[in-house]
Amino acid sequence: MSIAAFTKPVETKVGSTKVKLLREDLTALKVDAFVYYARENLDIGTGYGTAIQMRGGLEVKKELEKIGSIRMGECVITTAGMMNCEHIIHVCGPKFLEPDIEKKLRTCMENVLKTAKKNGLKTLALPPMGTGFYGVPLPVCVSVMIDTITQHIRGGTTLEEIIICVVDKRDFNAFKEKVANL
Repeated sequence: MSIAAFTKPVETKVGSTKVKLLREDLTALKVDAFVYYARENLDIGTGYGTAIQMRGGLEVKKELEKIGSIRMGECVITTAGMMNCEHIIHVCGPKFLEPDIEKKLRTCMENVLKTAKKNGLKTLALPPMGTGFYGVPLPVCVSVMIDTITQHIRGGTTLEEIIICVVDKRDFNAFKEKVANL
């Protein structure tokens, strides 16, 4: 069986909001905004950061330089330069082995969703928050993301679609059952 068969998009509805799990390139999606797991100094790093710099152009970097920095849990929204989406929500989240990682990640997720609501966004894409370079354990990430998204939707939202966008089969499989059973 091919890898594509293992990563067929999973989609469900919570209230009137569609929640979707995709294996795609987050920075190539046509959404109102996607989330970037940022550093405190807002320097765009590697991984998705490289894609943002290459696809978005200098506009995003210049906006971030004007903002300067954010603290753990905070987020800012910028334009997305020349990418398919309109905005990027940059959020500073916990890193591996920090105390209260689950609580901090929940704060990040809540702030991202509040920022989306405040800006009237209809479609939002998120990566597995902090599981790459920053070492947030995948099971913690899945649990916090799904719980926080569900609570946010049930509390009322402008979001019509929330996409969890992963790059590999391991991440896809970790989210698959949770998304399917919302």
